[in-house]
Amino acid sequence: MGRVLRETPNPPLSSSTEGATTSSTSVMNTLNGSHHFKITGYSQSKGTGVGKYIASDMFMVGGYLWAVYFYPDGKSPEDNAAYVSLFIALASEGTDVRALFELTLLDQSGKERHKVHSHFGRTLESGPYTLKYRGSMWGYKRFFRRTLLEQSDYLKNDCLSVHCSVGVVKSHTEGPKFYSIAVPPSRIGHHFGQLLKTGKGTDVSFEVDGEVFYAHKLVLAARSPVFRAQLFGPMKEQNTKQIKVEDIEAPVFKVQSNTPLLMLDKNSCYFLTNDNALVMDAKH
Repeated sequence: MGRVLRETPNPPLSSSTEGATTSSTSVMNTLNGSHHFKITGYSQSKGTGVGKYIASDMFMVGGYLWAVYFYPDGKSPEDNAAYVSLFIALASEGTDVRALFELTLLDQSGKERHKVHSHFGRTLESGPYTLKYRGSMWGYKRFFRRTLLEQSDYLKNDCLSVHCSVGVVKSHTEGPKFYSIAVPPSRIGHHFGQLLKTGKGTDVSFEVDGEVFYAHKLVLAARSPVFRAQLFGPMKEQNTKQIKVEDIEAPVFKVQSNTPLLMLDKNSCYFLTNDNALVMDAKH
């Protein structure tokens, strides 16, 4: 089974990295999206009043909601309803949202002579536009003179068709990536418990009050330095396959040897606590 690598945040600088040559990269990404807004019954929208608008449904681009606003009688009173106005607005909560915009009034004659107002091609001149808060807009108060619009191929069957493109600019800094291996929780306690329960591979036994308990020398040696010396070291006896334990009854020994199974996870041990091992070691 393959290992799962997880990217972790950059750790705090240690003394070994201080003074070393490091690097990072600022990355700018543009998340693009578009929306088509069809306005039917244009003639019926005339006369609604300056500042009155027809809004599109909201749409999501770059994690923010947007909407297109069309003003049939214009947005500014000083224009005296001589122009139609067209804007794109930030419709969700956000501050200092940087974006690029394009508003296109589609030519419906099939000649594809669309009226395009784009911010995308002017990034080197002015950069992305910044919308300060919800309701901030980008667009044109004098998008099209009404008299010309009503005589053009942009208006067909009393219908206008607007295409809006939005590119939300986001930035982040990339540095060295650090990975960690997801380590599953330890089950050593369960495994040792099964080892004791099945009795497989046992090579030593304890005789207690006539009852025999089986164990593994290596586990005992790892658990107790006295057992290690007795089973493998200078104190090694000729017959270490069976150890007789005195002055303790079998039921008590059984409880003491099984209870520590509950603590195997944190002790990483076999079936004897330190106290039990010392008591037993003292007898041998």
